Amino acid sequence: MATNSPISLDNLRFDRRLRTASSEGYYIIADKTRLGLIDLHFAPASVQCTMILEHELERTQLARLIDQIDEDLVLSADIPRDNFVVTVYTGREVGLFSDDFHADDDQVALDIGGEDDDNDDDDDIDPDEIEN
Repeated sequence: MATNSPISLDNLRFDRRLRTASSEGYYIIADKTRLGLIDLHFAPASVQCTMILEHELERTQLARLIDQIDEDLVLSADIPRDNFVVTVYTGREVGLFSDDFHADDDQVALDIGGEDDDNDDDDDIDPDEIEN
């Protein structure tokens, strides 16, 4: 997981990664730092949110972030709901894999043990714009 330096939630924004008929996915960005990502699933009576944070946040910051997600993304979707349920995880991106990924035995190595992962070529966001 990323640094222990203080994270500011000023200039918070949500950059959409995907959208379907009943779900949306966003990167969480504060200034130029990617804090993590969320997936929102709109069910008939509730909205389920899975949040993965790449940086440590204090409980008050986490509560503020959840309130901001509710205000900016959930309520603005104008879908009636009885409950907003958020499950929060902390972690880091290990890689991006898709049908286009074909692992050759001799050419693929996945380092999941290191703390310093500077190879962010798989991000959908311009790495010059965002700091992990």
